[in-house]
Amino acid sequence: MARVDQLASERSKAQFDVDEMKIVWAGSRHAFEISDRISRLVASDPAFRKDNRAMLGRKELFKNTLRKAAHAWKRIIELRLTDEEASRLRFYVDEPAFTDLHWGMFIPAIKGQGTDEQQQKWLPLAYKMQIIGCYAQTELGHGSNVQGLETTATFDPQTDEFIIHSPTLTSSKWWPGGLGKVSTHAVVYARLITDGKDYGVNGFIVQLRSLDDHSPLPGITVGDIGMKFGNGAYNTMDNGVLQFDHVRIPRDQMLMRVSQVTREGKFVQSNVPRQLVYGTMVYVRQTIVSDASCALSRAVCIATRYSAVRRQFGSNNDGVETQVIDYKTQQNRLFPLLASAYAFRFVGEWLKWLYTDVTQRLQANDFSTLPEAHACTAGLKSLTTSATADAIEECRKLCGGHGYLCSSGLPELFAVYVPACTYEGDNVVLLLQVARFLMKTVSQLGSGKKPVGTTAYMGRVEHLMQSRCDAQRAEDWLKPSVILEAFEARSARLSVACAQNLAKFANQEEGFAELSANLTEASVAHCQLIVVSKFIEKLQQDIPGKGVKEQLEILCNIYALSLLHKHQGDFLSTGSITSKQASLANDQLRSLYSQVRPNAVALVDAFNYTDHYLGSVLGRYDGNVYPKLYEEAWKDPLNDSVVPDGYHEYIRPLLKQQLRNARL
Repeated sequence: MARVDQLASERSKAQFDVDEMKIVWAGSRHAFEISDRISRLVASDPAFRKDNRAMLGRKELFKNTLRKAAHAWKRIIELRLTDEEASRLRFYVDEPAFTDLHWGMFIPAIKGQGTDEQQQKWLPLAYKMQIIGCYAQTELGHGSNVQGLETTATFDPQTDEFIIHSPTLTSSKWWPGGLGKVSTHAVVYARLITDGKDYGVNGFIVQLRSLDDHSPLPGITVGDIGMKFGNGAYNTMDNGVLQFDHVRIPRDQMLMRVSQVTREGKFVQSNVPRQLVYGTMVYVRQTIVSDASCALSRAVCIATRYSAVRRQFGSNNDGVETQVIDYKTQQNRLFPLLASAYAFRFVGEWLKWLYTDVTQRLQANDFSTLPEAHACTAGLKSLTTSATADAIEECRKLCGGHGYLCSSGLPELFAVYVPACTYEGDNVVLLLQVARFLMKTVSQLGSGKKPVGTTAYMGRVEHLMQSRCDAQRAEDWLKPSVILEAFEARSARLSVACAQNLAKFANQEEGFAELSANLTEASVAHCQLIVVSKFIEKLQQDIPGKGVKEQLEILCNIYALSLLHKHQGDFLSTGSITSKQASLANDQLRSLYSQVRPNAVALVDAFNYTDHYLGSVLGRYDGNVYPKLYEEAWKDPLNDSVVPDGYHEYIRPLLKQQLRNARL
């Protein structure tokens, strides 16, 4: 079979310096060099093979994950990798595992909520993996409503201990990753009760399993909650169930940075502000936004390369059919997703800066930007994860029938990614939190309190309520000022309309519940404005490399104008633009697709993903799709024998009309 050389000709059309774009995508030359080196290290190590994952049974799959996690740790120690390199290695191994929660939730929780003494005791053990931790918050009966958690931690002044207990079935901890089979310890969130009074939810470090033989300690019932959506996918993770039967822990295992219980059982607030806890939340949500750009870019890379390889219909006299990527319907679905991958990358970069800024302000006891930072990260977590989950599925459809094969990499990528819409805050609940913040911002506009950060545009609300978009020709939609003003006007007008409708209710909470669907729409508009404005800000920086900035400008415009087209109803109903201007924006969008077309494959090459990390026959760098698809098919266990197991019992009696005598 002739080797497909489709993508070499695609790459030769690129109008920009791909190597320079790789550095822009990575965030810096330093970050690029580490990612490039570590991704190749993982790809070249047969111990990290993953192409058979979808065919393994649960037990085999899970044991395989344990083996990889142990091998990864061994390599980290042997190669003396830095924290940054070790984190990249776990990322490129690309398999959900208990280590994700140990490094991503357990350690940050102790750092964020533990006293200096507690950190000195527990962190060295965790850093060396002499203990393995998870984050036990969610329960069978409560997820989003953390204040409704039922697990109790009752102080016993006689013994100077807390008694951790699960009083009901619904108080069972349910879902924490790493809990089911691996974790030796957990940060457990429970209602703190002392002296007969309930002081709300607090964190406690609880040992779950023996460090000698891994058996659960007395009073602890723990196991895995069962198979989850998809083949392979998130089934490599031991999401667990945990029940406590009056388990006693020393008082000093309550995380006491923000509040303490004294030896006498008195509850006291420390002089450390409660708001510090939000710092950890901003950090975790920032990483989720960055992960969204990674998952989305993988799906887009697969769909773009395959769309360039695949040919269908439109055969000319020379008998060569049209590349699927040349169809406008394909471009209209694919290119906004490509633009979104870059948009989410840059807003994720900005969130890293925001986290640093918030942390520095918190240390200086400046809480002024915290409500805005909290709302902003909540909204962006919701927006980017919902968009990415939908986009991965769209990329599967863009690959036609072959996208449905596990070997395309897309079904597993989708199954692994979709829980991000729920964990760390259900996406609709988060949008409602953003809406509360927006309503508060609007209500304070008359008081002289200036909106800050991403809501600063609300300070110009009088202008935005009156402003008229001045786009008169299609190319006017390429002006950042025109795009920004349209998005600001839409967002401000939707928020003000919600606030005006809320004011009609005597009871604000009833009004909020009644108008919640409209409020989430206002939140989405606000968050989309943030992403658009941060993309535009990125383009005001100095970006080196031939043609790099020009390509990013095209992608920025595609991102904004495709949103404008998708949410045309919002823009028109609020009077932010006219129907004629909407039509001009659409004309400009079509023209932008033609400009991206020759650069599409090079733009996904800039993600610099190895074939191992992509895990897709359709997204291979060399475009050699068909021979590899054929090869993969024969690896299925069903093809181990020519005549299937079960032929003699079931197929033969059927064919020979002997079903009556068959032993079914």
